Amino acid sequence: MPLRLDVTNADDVAAAAELASDVTLVINNAGIAQIGGFLAPDSEDVTRRIFETNFFGMLRMSKAFAPILKTNGGGALLNVLSVVSWFSGGGMAAYSASKSAAWSLTNALRIELAAQKTQVLALHMGFVDTDLAREFDAPKSSAEEIVKRALDGLESDLDEVLADESTLQVKQGMTAVRPIYLPQTS
Repeated sequence: MPLRLDVTNADDVAAAAELASDVTLVINNAGIAQIGGFLAPDSEDVTRRIFETNFFGMLRMSKAFAPILKTNGGGALLNVLSVVSWFSGGGMAAYSASKSAAWSLTNALRIELAAQKTQVLALHMGFVDTDLAREFDAPKSSAEEIVKRALDGLESDLDEVLADESTLQVKQGMTAVRPIYLPQTS
């Protein structure tokens, strides 16, 4: 059943939870991005706007649906994150920071919801061929392939899915002698 849902609006989220009382899977996929660094003149406003959707929206949805998932046997939260949850190149600083915060939220929710048997899956990927990434000239995964990997991860009861090659490489780079999140020297 289609319904209007703005994750930045508490009333929309409450209405969605009331209408979807039979839900067993919540996919936190709402996300926005804007190019720019933290030293840009408008960075505070941009960061607040991005965090309101990418972090607080995910938190709001998780809080609203956790009791429903519990009532329905546990179910699952699938939180759509990003390869930039682990590093920032500066060009999308607020987006990267919001996804890092959402990754931390996901890890905390996994612990908090374990007792009610709610699976919490972190889905990391690079660019996906969607409207959000339309303006970026970079290799993109198909949405269908990302969805398949996410659903396979849910079915396998995983905590985390690294859905494409770039994400696998970045995750491996986290433990390199010079980790990927630090400026790389030639």
